[in-house]
Amino acid sequence: MSKKELVNMVAEKVPGLKKKDVKAVVDAVFESISEALSKGEKVQLVGFGTFEVRKAAARTGVNPRTRQKIKIPARKVPKFKPGKDLKEIVNK
Repeated sequence: MSKKELVNMVAEKVPGLKKKDVKAVVDAVFESISEALSKGEKVQLVGFGTFEVRKAAARTGVNPRTRQKIKIPARKVPKFKPGKDLKEIVNK
C-alpha cells in the first residue's frame, strides 16, 4: 500500500474529512515518528507496535561485483516490533 492509498482509505473511513486534510494528518504522524526516532526516543503505539532505533555494529562485507572485502561502519537502524493486537489481526 502506498501513502496515497493509505490517505484514500483513511478518508473513506472518516466521513467529513477531505483527502487534503487526511494527507496533512498522515504526513504529520510520519514526521512526528521520524523526529522522535532521530532524537533516540521510542515510539510505542499500544496494540499496534513499537518503533525504536537500534545500533548496528560495524562489520566486514563483500562487494558482490569485485568480491573485495569492505568495511561497513556502525550505524543506527530504525526497527519496528509489532504489538499483540496487530499480530492477531495479521494471523486471522
